[in-house]
Amino acid sequence: MNPFAGVDYFNTEKLLSSEEILVRDTVRAFTEDKVIPIIERCNREGTFPDELVAPMARLGLFGPTLPEKYGCAGMNNVCYGLMMQELERGDSSIRSFASVQSSLVMYPIYTYGSEEQRMQWLPQLASGKAIGCFGLTEPDHGSDPGGMVTTATKKGNAYILNGAKMWITNGTIADVAIVWAKLDGEVHGFLVEKGRKGFTAPEMKGKHSLRASVTSELIFQDCEIPESNVLPNVKGLRGPLGCLTQARYGISWGAVGAAMACYCAALEYAKTRIQFDKPIASFQMVQEKLVWMLNEITKAQLLCMQLGRLKDAGEHTPNQVSLAKRNNVDIARDCARLAREILGANGILDEYPVMRHMANMESVYTYEGTHDIHTLILGADITGIQAFS
Repeated sequence: MNPFAGVDYFNTEKLLSSEEILVRDTVRAFTEDKVIPIIERCNREGTFPDELVAPMARLGLFGPTLPEKYGCAGMNNVCYGLMMQELERGDSSIRSFASVQSSLVMYPIYTYGSEEQRMQWLPQLASGKAIGCFGLTEPDHGSDPGGMVTTATKKGNAYILNGAKMWITNGTIADVAIVWAKLDGEVHGFLVEKGRKGFTAPEMKGKHSLRASVTSELIFQDCEIPESNVLPNVKGLRGPLGCLTQARYGISWGAVGAAMACYCAALEYAKTRIQFDKPIASFQMVQEKLVWMLNEITKAQLLCMQLGRLKDAGEHTPNQVSLAKRNNVDIARDCARLAREILGANGILDEYPVMRHMANMESVYTYEGTHDIHTLILGADITGIQAFS
């Protein structure tokens, strides 16, 4: 098998530094050598490939933009985006694992935590010796996180957590959970370690999407945690929403990887599948689908590149991240659908990655802000009128 060459119709590689190219190619080779050979089996069995955690850590895939003093790589945001792109070309579940570890666990500890909390957790998380999860979404509160009913009550030098979280990536296997709860009506972040009395994290089964990812509930029944486990440097929804902006940025790049995987599978198939005595790539309707895919992938790449540069300059906005997440996941979802059409009946077989990516994109389209919520975020930004309460 030839190594994956990527999709780069506008020669965007010219916009990358030598370090960024090296990072991309290293993670691309990792995905080719370690993820793709096992991912269909993991998807079929509904199991997370935990054997990948240690080599991912050695490549610096966890918290790669954080400082080296915490065991991280200190890279820029374009490097991080390229990492997510290549991981999601393998599978959304693998990118989700890295996204949660980096953007939703390590980022809030670094940004909102104390130095003691950083030194305790960040080196462990960067090395893969500890796994984290992020508890915001609840059974009855997804797009409306401000309505959360999970509470924290002060009790001497401790806090008592009660409530439940749902759709939590890594929850069952996590050593620490970043949990958002209301204390006296105001949202605070708490570090909850695995094994604390009153804390359970049952795995959710029966998924048709993200099957190689661990998805869990987090349940708190009079779970007592010490005062030292509160994230001291943030209050209110800006805490969890700031984390989501980080994660959505990575998703924007990751979706391009999934779209590339589907496009390349469809292109190769179309050139070799013979019907009516010629390859189906010679037919106008097939070419139109392939061109649409290439067109949208190219636009998504340029969006990511500019967003990454803005982020590295400290000039990006959450609304720009919303636009990139909204657009790129949407086109990846459609690329998967069109690729399946080109592959015909063969498109449903796990001999090809298309149906797996299609199912995964249904989750990615919904999580970290649904497509509709991002539409309303952008609508409010450009009109100055809030369309939802």
